[in-house]
Amino acid sequence: MIRRAARDVANTSSLLLLLASSVACSASSGNARGGDTLAVTEASQSYRVVPVADDIRSPLSMAFLPNGDLLVTEKEGALRRVVNGVVSPASISGVPRVYSGGQGGLHEVALHPEFAVNNLVYLAHAKETGGGRATTVLMRGRLEGDALVDVQELFVAQTNSSAGQHFGGRIAFDGAGHLFLSVGDRGASPSGDLERHPSQDRSNHQGTIVRLRDDGTVPADNPFVGEAGVLPEIWSYGHRNPQGLVYDAESGTLWSTEHGPRGGDELNVVLPGRNYGWPVITFGRNYSGTSITSDTARAGMEQPVTYWVPSIATSGLLRYSGDAFPAWRGDLFVGGLAGEQLARVTVNGTTKVSEETLLRGAVGRIRDVRQGPDGYIYLALDRDGGPGTIVRLEPSP
Repeated sequence: MIRRAARDVANTSSLLLLLASSVACSASSGNARGGDTLAVTEASQSYRVVPVADDIRSPLSMAFLPNGDLLVTEKEGALRRVVNGVVSPASISGVPRVYSGGQGGLHEVALHPEFAVNNLVYLAHAKETGGGRATTVLMRGRLEGDALVDVQELFVAQTNSSAGQHFGGRIAFDGAGHLFLSVGDRGASPSGDLERHPSQDRSNHQGTIVRLRDDGTVPADNPFVGEAGVLPEIWSYGHRNPQGLVYDAESGTLWSTEHGPRGGDELNVVLPGRNYGWPVITFGRNYSGTSITSDTARAGMEQPVTYWVPSIATSGLLRYSGDAFPAWRGDLFVGGLAGEQLARVTVNGTTKVSEETLLRGAVGRIRDVRQGPDGYIYLALDRDGGPGTIVRLEPSP
C-alpha cells in the first residue's frame, strides 16, 4: 500500500515534533511518537521533524537522485524509489540476491560522483558464499528508469565466517576515482589471544576498511600493496563493525563510526595503513559485563576522536555542509540505534570540540543520516515491531 507523507501537523498521524536544543543541553526528554509535540528550551538551533515517507521495511540506507527522488534500501534486499513522499509499490529490478539473515542485508546505496553522466549506482550487501557462510559484497549497475542494468560484482570480502553479524557495508567516494567500503569483523569473538583476532590479521578483510578504484580494481598506492601475506585492498584495520562512513572532500578526511561491544562505540579519522586496535584496545566490555582487556591505548594503535560509554549503537554518519542549518555547518551527525538518538559532534579539524544529543528516545532507531539537496537532514528510522519511516529535520518557521 502506498501512503503519502503528511505535509502538515494537523493532517498527520505520524511523527511530528518541534524540538530545540543547545550544545550545553545534553538530551531532550519525553517521547514524540504519534503526533505529540515536544519542546526543549535553551535553543541553539530550533527545528522540527517532518515525516517524508513510511511503510518501508527496515530501511538501512538512502541516496538522493539529481531530480530529488530518494532511493532507499530495505534490509531484506529491495531497493525502493520515493517520489514526493510516495513509496513505489514495486522495487527497482536488477538488484542481486541478498543474504538477510541475522544482521545481513542490503546495507548501502551510493551514487557515483558523476552519476548525472554515467547513472552508476553502487550497492553493498551481504551475500551467501556457501557452507552456511556469508560475506560483504560491493556491486554496481546503471540505473535506467526503475531497473539496474549491466550489473557487476566488483568486490567480495574474504571474511570466512558463518556468523550472522557485523557486515559493515558502508560506502564513501573521495571524488578522485576511489571508493572506500567498510567490512565488519563478522562477530569474531574477542577472547583468547587478542593479537590473533581476525581484525588484527591482514590476510583477511574482517574488521577493515578497503579502498578500491571505482571499477573495483586495487589502487597501486594502497598502503599494503606488495606486502607479503597482506590483502592489497586494505586501507585500515583493527575495526569492529563500521556502520558509518563519510569522506569530507573539503579537508580530505575519511571519517567512520563503529560499534563497540558494551560501550566503546567510536568516531575515527581513518588513515592509510593504521591499526584501530580492536579488540586489543577498547573502551568497551563484553555484553556479559566481563572485561575484554584492561588496555584502552597501545603504541602503534589509533585513538578515537571520541567514544561513547554506554554505547549508542552508531549507525549512519553525515558531515553537514548545507545552508538550512548554518550553525551546524561542518558538524558530524551520528545516528544511534540502541540509544535512539542523534549525536551532533562539533570538530575543529579532526579534534572534538563539543557534543550535543538530539532526539533521544523521540523518533526511534536511526539507521541512516543523509543531507538532502534542500539542505535538510534526513533520517531513516528502523522501528522494531512496525514499518520503517523516513523523516527530515527542517528549521522551525
